[in-house]
Amino acid sequence: MTRTATRSPARTTAVRQVQAPPPVGGRGRRRLLDQARAYAFLLGGLICFALFSWYPAIRAVVIAFQKYTPGSPPEWVGTANFTRVWHDPEFTAAWRNTLVFTLLALLVGFAIPFVLALVLNELRHWKAFFRIVVYLPVMIPPVVTALLWKWFYDPGAGLANETLRFLHLPTSNWSNGTDTALISLVIVATWANMGGTVLIYLAALQSIPGELYEAAELDGASLLQRVRHVTIPQTRFVILMLMLLQIIATMQVFTEPFVITGGGPESATVTILYLIYKYAFLYNDFGGACALSVMLLVLLGVFSAVYLRLTRSGEDDL
Repeated sequence: MTRTATRSPARTTAVRQVQAPPPVGGRGRRRLLDQARAYAFLLGGLICFALFSWYPAIRAVVIAFQKYTPGSPPEWVGTANFTRVWHDPEFTAAWRNTLVFTLLALLVGFAIPFVLALVLNELRHWKAFFRIVVYLPVMIPPVVTALLWKWFYDPGAGLANETLRFLHLPTSNWSNGTDTALISLVIVATWANMGGTVLIYLAALQSIPGELYEAAELDGASLLQRVRHVTIPQTRFVILMLMLLQIIATMQVFTEPFVITGGGPESATVTILYLIYKYAFLYNDFGGACALSVMLLVLLGVFSAVYLRLTRSGEDDL
């Protein structure tokens, strides 16, 4: 007697689905299509970077070894451009001013955003309003900011000296004095750029678990002890990265000395970028300007590599 096996339609369909997986070729084509679509969306950004960042950087390195004047064919001169700018009397002054500006910006402008972020993080009311107030200077165009501070620093009718006269205090030359010009520019740069740094610090502070502060309070830690043993260790990575970015940015300061002081008085505020501008657009020496740019590029690249290596080693030790 023959037994006939019967299967339900649902079970037969399930078996077919298990036994017949989709072809590998179709899955690979689908993945390739998704990747092509993603790269197509990135193509616009890649083209912009290639045209306005990568190509000018490579072209500047090439021109640094050429005698280049727009409208005439370039001539290879080897390292002559580097030798010429090295012996420029303003070369030493520009590097000294740039390094001093960077050091003063770290001393004056690095701690202030962190302290402001701590204060904003502790506020219970009007927090959004004060965030806008702190970030407002960043939204002002840099040239407008520099012009406002130039009027503020005016030794005659400027608001700074008028305020000092009203308080019966001695006035200052501010950006017009050789001893005070550089620190005056540091104050301008700090006020104009600290808003973004404050918001980054504030985001890092709000990501710290509240249990850590509660445990520190139970152990009797004071406010400064909580900042030292909880806040700073928890935001260490953000602090180190923002320090690196600030050093790179302040080494490239240009707008403030260009608009407010014009490199003076007596070359007291001539920076590397301002000297590059003078070589390119005042002396019409694009080879010298590119040679200075390559020097700055190499210095910042080496410094960034050493800095990241040291900070990474410190994190591994911890």
